[in-house]
Amino acid sequence: MTSATPFTAHEISELVDRFYAKVRLDDEIGPIFNETVESWPAHLALLKDFWTTVLTGERKYKGNPMVAHFPLKLAPQHFQRWLSLFEETAGEVMTSEHASIVLQRAEQIAANIERMRTMYGAPTPA
Repeated sequence: MTSATPFTAHEISELVDRFYAKVRLDDEIGPIFNETVESWPAHLALLKDFWTTVLTGERKYKGNPMVAHFPLKLAPQHFQRWLSLFEETAGEVMTSEHASIVLQRAEQIAANIERMRTMYGAPTPA
């Protein structure tokens, strides 16, 4: 699914900043991210590059999200919470068309990461 109107750097930045502000305060997934991320400014810059690459095709992100998420102790409910906050935030900062596109991409990415983690025996919460 593509958009008739291109995604802007401003809306991607706003999405990432607002979304991760919510994540950091969230009782369920906040502790996982806060314990893992060493520098939030650097991490947010990396995520803005990631979402720019995903949404515009501009090759800004250099990394492997599968490898980055493998060591985290994540359960299926963590992915659902992440998607719920992501959907909420996209609806706040984007047009409905862009929010729909970005949510579809987020769902695909979450499903791929979850599938890879299951396939290769990634750690889960005790």
